[in-house]
Amino acid sequence: MSKDTKQLYAQRMKRYTAAMRNEKPDMIPIRPFVAEFTAVYAGFNCQQVTHDYNLAFEAAIKCARDFDWDAVVANMVYVWTGLTEQQGTKYYAVPGIDLDVDTGFQYREPPEEEAFMQPAEYDALIEDPTGFLFNVWLPRVSRDVVAPGEPNTFHNNVAFLKGGIAMLNYFNAFGPQIGRLTNECGTVSAIAGILKAPLDILGDKLRGYVGLCHDLLERPDKVMAACEALMPHLTHVALSGADPDKNVPITIWMHRGCVPFISHEHFKDIYWATLKPIIQEINSHGHQVLFYAEGNWDHHLDSFAELPDGGIIYHVDTGDIFKVHKKLGHKFCLSGGVPNYLLSYGTPDEVRDVCRKIIDGVAKDGGYIMDASAIIQNDAKVENIKAMTDFTREYGAY
Repeated sequence: MSKDTKQLYAQRMKRYTAAMRNEKPDMIPIRPFVAEFTAVYAGFNCQQVTHDYNLAFEAAIKCARDFDWDAVVANMVYVWTGLTEQQGTKYYAVPGIDLDVDTGFQYREPPEEEAFMQPAEYDALIEDPTGFLFNVWLPRVSRDVVAPGEPNTFHNNVAFLKGGIAMLNYFNAFGPQIGRLTNECGTVSAIAGILKAPLDILGDKLRGYVGLCHDLLERPDKVMAACEALMPHLTHVALSGADPDKNVPITIWMHRGCVPFISHEHFKDIYWATLKPIIQEINSHGHQVLFYAEGNWDHHLDSFAELPDGGIIYHVDTGDIFKVHKKLGHKFCLSGGVPNYLLSYGTPDEVRDVCRKIIDGVAKDGGYIMDASAIIQNDAKVENIKAMTDFTREYGAY
């Protein structure tokens, strides 16, 4: 690392961490969660960066070099078909196989009657979450893995072999990628560790949304017990991937716990009751959590305010960032709020106008990170991303 790059990295890390601690840095940090946008900018399509993670890595590096961003995710196009196809994973639709080459990967949710976990199987999940996922869930989400007791196959054996090799290949590549961001670009790797709420695990990967809604009404005690059974496992996963220096946050991707997906009562009594203790445990180890609040979580801001000051960074998607600032800005750093539709269909002047309003309204005392409302896809205009970046640098100095 050159002396200039080392200084740039230190400056950006100081700026980023100060804002996340709800302090006032020298200027507003910029941390866009850029996914397939990186592909377009680097001259690739969605198929290429999904099928070859080396191209996805290069695209992320090119953006980090060319844009004056303080932090980025090492690879936001996180699905690599070299892994998912080796394991025969059914719940991803990927570009070039299931989708057009210019469409980013999608999640597939099976019909209710084919849910990866059936209503009668709650007790098995509660008794042994790991055993259930390995013995029941995995054979259902894979085209090749067979369930215990069924005749073994060559494809089953090879799926585990190839899948294990692919997983090690992919995950071990992230260390050098983060090193490149640091040493070549002076850019901070934005997050470390990953978390999901227990109820979101049930809805996203096991019962499906429709099945979960039936369960919340018909067997809420089982739903609660399942969430409680998942809590220690999710906490362990989050902490095992956390930043040992405790600078960058663990990210929680928040999906179906907000209005209108579930009721206020189910949020309070199940979703928040089993998520809040996980956040408190993570905080007790000295780590922050980035609440990537996909959708609108404005109805639940009072619950989030129960967390200790500085415990989270709250990312605003379709919520009202000015309302969020009024409720939470004195306790937590905020990020986001620039609508993705504006980055895709608006003009640079419109982007600058929104950035000005956000900076004036929520960032005057620090504790704000510039970003789009949601993950930036390949429909975002390069000139609008540049406008967001350049305006924040010019107008966002303290």
